[in-house]
Amino acid sequence: MSKIREGAKATGEGTTRELLPSWLPWAVFVLSLAGIAAAAYLFYAHLTDPAVLACPENATINCAKVTTSAQSRFLGIPVSFLGLSFFIVYAVVNYPRFFASRILSILRLVMAIGSMIFVLWLVCAELLIVNAICLWCSAVHIITLVSFLLVIYATVQSRVLTRTGNSD
Repeated sequence: MSKIREGAKATGEGTTRELLPSWLPWAVFVLSLAGIAAAAYLFYAHLTDPAVLACPENATINCAKVTTSAQSRFLGIPVSFLGLSFFIVYAVVNYPRFFASRILSILRLVMAIGSMIFVLWLVCAELLIVNAICLWCSAVHIITLVSFLLVIYATVQSRVLTRTGNSD
């Protein structure tokens, strides 16, 4: 029996979380760690010099243009710092041992939805305002999208299992 399942039984969380695929909490956690790495690299570039970003520079792809644009800040705070902060908290919330927690499941879902909305805004800003794409930013966007889809899947699956009373 996996630790996720043991944790769910030990905390009395019920059987719905037990039936989620055992790889799912680890996948979301690893994506959170990948988000930390990519966001940390972007924040490092913000603090030093955007030229440190390993990114080709042409008319369409230009990390320096994106990361130094007005849209690289939100309420005066560097988006890379917001992303790094988000992924650090998200990694804690997504730690596999905590995946069965009902409260953290709600927080996980809220964070996934909020991050996806923010990413959609950032993609629109890149495409429509800055007129350039940052590959490192796109990596963060893809990590966020895949994580969002997995969290939605886990949430829906948990609700379906709860409603059907399926605990086999």
